[in-house]
Amino acid sequence: MLYPLFFTAVYLSHLTLLRLPYFWDEGGYYIPAAWDFFRTGTLIPVTTVTNAHPPLPSILLAGWWHLSGFVPSGTRTFICLISAAGLLAVFRMARNLLGTKPALATTVLTALYPVWYAQSTLAHADIFAAAFTLWGISFYFDSYTVPYHVSTVWNFSRTKIYAAVFFSLGSLSKETAIVTPTALAVWQAVLLLREYRVAGRLRARTEWIAALLAPILPLVCWYAYHFHHTGFVFGNPEYLRYNATANLDAHRILLCLYHRLLHLTMHMNMFVPVFCAMAALLLPAIASRARLARPVLNSIAIILLANWIAFAVLGGALLTRYLLPMYPLVLLVCVALWQRHMRHWEQIAVLSGIAFAVGIWINPPYAFAPEDNLTYRDMIVLHQRAVSLIAQQWPQATVLTAWPAVSELERPELGYTKFPIKAYAIPNFSHEQIAATAQLEAATGANQYDTALLFSTKWAPPPDTINLARGNVSADTRYFDFHEDVMPAEAALLLHGTVMWQESIRGEWVAILRFPHTRDAVLSINKPPK
Repeated sequence: MLYPLFFTAVYLSHLTLLRLPYFWDEGGYYIPAAWDFFRTGTLIPVTTVTNAHPPLPSILLAGWWHLSGFVPSGTRTFICLISAAGLLAVFRMARNLLGTKPALATTVLTALYPVWYAQSTLAHADIFAAAFTLWGISFYFDSYTVPYHVSTVWNFSRTKIYAAVFFSLGSLSKETAIVTPTALAVWQAVLLLREYRVAGRLRARTEWIAALLAPILPLVCWYAYHFHHTGFVFGNPEYLRYNATANLDAHRILLCLYHRLLHLTMHMNMFVPVFCAMAALLLPAIASRARLARPVLNSIAIILLANWIAFAVLGGALLTRYLLPMYPLVLLVCVALWQRHMRHWEQIAVLSGIAFAVGIWINPPYAFAPEDNLTYRDMIVLHQRAVSLIAQQWPQATVLTAWPAVSELERPELGYTKFPIKAYAIPNFSHEQIAATAQLEAATGANQYDTALLFSTKWAPPPDTINLARGNVSADTRYFDFHEDVMPAEAALLLHGTVMWQESIRGEWVAILRFPHTRDAVLSINKPPK
């Protein structure tokens, strides 16, 4: 009954974002993969590289497109539906554990948290995995909130089935979602070893272990299917190297653990509720207030610990959306501590909500991925204007640019252009790469491009402002492909071109360069035979 209200709130709060073209990884993989399934019925993408991501998001998106049509607004509406389902799981879980008022606070704070807010219209697999995982966790916690007696044996069995189904759906949305049920299964095994002599516990623990390990089976089936059709289990070798094997460096893992800890406790003003929760611990507890039971706190700690470690190793980029289902758990613990130790805890909830709302629009004093707040909207708008200008004035151009603009130019289905525009791709816009491109052009004499589309590939504080991550530049360059983007004027000097147009919005910028290449023209006259 609450779901329509949740969806309406999410939909209306994102109304101005629904018609935006597809962004970054949407256009790079998820939309092309779903588009291929929509047109051909193939689970293995054919118009983009296959990286072995499970196919459930593609299947759900394709099914929805049969109702809405293949348009960005239809896709983003569907993601609002998924986000609302995830928030409903948060509300159910928090209400069963703490009561209605703390549940409402936890749910609203989750919806306002900038990372969740931004991902609520982006067609990444992470929002699907987060929604299903949160429902699985919610049913898992039912075993701690419903008293056990003979009449509820079926309810307990049904709870395990529901948890297994939702965790399986999460794993079929994104493979890394398997971390949460596996961690809980290991924890249940530890508890089983501790309590194996307690009557009635052996069967319950064993059943939970089986239910929590059940999601491994459909994931194995998917990988077997993928290997049969492609010859690769975990995607192409380059994808596997970037996201797994190249990350097994002790210094990098320690650095990632540090970054992931900041992501869970500090990023995008999360420090406000976390610091308030730590302060609340200094106050005496109010006996009449609900609290999280020790088994629930232990389970939350296991989930957070497992994901913290796993995502310090997995993933070439430290994207915060990988931790999307973890943020509601952090907020749940914070709200539990507030209402347990503070008489007017609602004021802290309001303060945290204001901090999150500010973080949606105002950027923090360090570099971050545009998709962590509404900076992604600024980037889309700028790219939309640039591609539209190129399509109008130079439709036959060959455009020097980098990903994701390569896909924006070449794939009309992403919503930036009505016809393909030829692109000449380079890895990035660092000084070294631009200089190497200029040298190659001069050495070969081949005019492989006549236009350039340059843009900021990340958001970073301006040079004359506070930058809390300034000391991490060398490590970020070594391990996380960090680089300084060449500004348009410098790129024009290096490439011997002219800046024809440039624009910026709140630190994001884009520019179009043109190159006056000369071409040899030879007139050939064929004389008629005598």
